[in-house]
Amino acid sequence: MTRSLQSTHPHLAYLTAQTNMPAVSVLAVRVAVTVSKWATRRRTRLALRQLTAEQLRDVGLTPVDASIETRRVFWRA
Repeated sequence: MTRSLQSTHPHLAYLTAQTNMPAVSVLAVRVAVTVSKWATRRRTRLALRQLTAEQLRDVGLTPVDASIETRRVFWRA
């Protein structure tokens, strides 16, 4: 059983050249992309915790903004 890939997500843009893929392959790619995004969010939020107030100002954040962002769970954008 095959399923046409209709990608609207930019992370899946490289798959648009594929016209038909097995449904399980489409699902596996979507899961991999989601897990990758979650890992990136977690990693960047952990790094944000390490920044000083001066460094936060350089990137346009206040310590309060950074605190709010670092307390968010990884699955929330």
